[in-house]
Amino acid sequence: MNLVYADEKGNLFDHPDYIALARSGDMIVEIMEEELIPLPNGATMVGLPFTRPIGMNAETGEMQVLPGNYQAVGALLPQGFTRLCLPGYAKSDKNEKLPLFGYTAVVWKDGQFYVTAEQSDDPYKWDPLNCDRGELRVQVERILNKYPENRLYKHLSHCALGYECLTSSNTFLGRWEGGVPVSYSCNAGCFGCISEQPDDSGFVAPQTRMNFKPTVDEVVEIMLEHLREPDSIISFGQGCEGEPSTQARIIVEAMQRVRSQTKQGYININTNAGLTDFMRAIVDAGLDLMRVSTISAIDEHYNAYYKPRGYTLKNVEKSLAYASGKGVYTSINYLIFPGVTDREEEIEAMIGFAKRTGLKLIQMRNLNIDPESYLELIPKAQGEIYGMKQMLEIFREELPDVVIGSYTHLPPKAILK
Repeated sequence: MNLVYADEKGNLFDHPDYIALARSGDMIVEIMEEELIPLPNGATMVGLPFTRPIGMNAETGEMQVLPGNYQAVGALLPQGFTRLCLPGYAKSDKNEKLPLFGYTAVVWKDGQFYVTAEQSDDPYKWDPLNCDRGELRVQVERILNKYPENRLYKHLSHCALGYECLTSSNTFLGRWEGGVPVSYSCNAGCFGCISEQPDDSGFVAPQTRMNFKPTVDEVVEIMLEHLREPDSIISFGQGCEGEPSTQARIIVEAMQRVRSQTKQGYININTNAGLTDFMRAIVDAGLDLMRVSTISAIDEHYNAYYKPRGYTLKNVEKSLAYASGKGVYTSINYLIFPGVTDREEEIEAMIGFAKRTGLKLIQMRNLNIDPESYLELIPKAQGEIYGMKQMLEIFREELPDVVIGSYTHLPPKAILK
């Protein structure tokens, strides 16, 4: 498996004299054949700025930085694929941070590109190629004309057309999972937040957070417009907003009004679930699905990344357990990182967390972060590092009743409440 690298102009090459290596956390590791799959449709190949590629000299067996002015290369995977390794690289300037993407190791083998990844779900619904941009523009114009005073639709139109966000696009296309943002504030200060960064973070937020408080009428209009099919999902809590439960009053009233008019589809919330009392009110108002974002079930790691304000990981656990007990289909949006998530202590803690909360689904999501910054932030490894592939196998064995996937899996309505 040949090392893949790029020149200053972004041209890609493979090197027949260097064997590709990868990273697990801060360690350079060899790539196993069973960790490789062909480059998926929808993946993007990128050069890693401020880096040098690292490979193994095929003749001497030594690990070396590739001579010359070249960049390491990684693949950005489409949703539905779990990365197993980071690209093998060394930073040429340790003060520089990589853009906020989830870089995956890539190699050249048997005449094609391969990546260190595992398919964890059917990617069809979240493949950008399955979103007709022409039809989307037509539907955005139609909806904006239909609801000219709705500020949320205007906000979402920028997300759909400018950022090409698939969730907001679905809101206009009337299909699958659509989003309805409600909050401009947050009770966490996530490291690498995609919608709001402090001035001294060194990161640039790739999205702009909403800056107004919507009315219940605006929220209800979007919900009723979207919930027209049995498998429609409308979701609170998007990348362009803060924590939705901080606007629990708006959510609860909107849900009650919508459910008085239609029982179609599913109502979901993407949340950090820290505000337990607010989460209980939202659950009691008729919530169907809850997806909780987390990076760890260990307090020190969780707190270092999320920087929670006025809540703890124990609050998150209480919210999930309450929702599960009320018949809500609960899942976690698990932000994963090779060399960290697959640590022995992380695996043990997450298995216990899943069992205590009655989780139904773990959605594996590749963490978009500068690796060095993240590794400096969190606790050091305490035990063995198993590797991501073995970690997935352990989860499947230890949690047989929990789906290990990437997206929401809709339960039959009959099992909800």
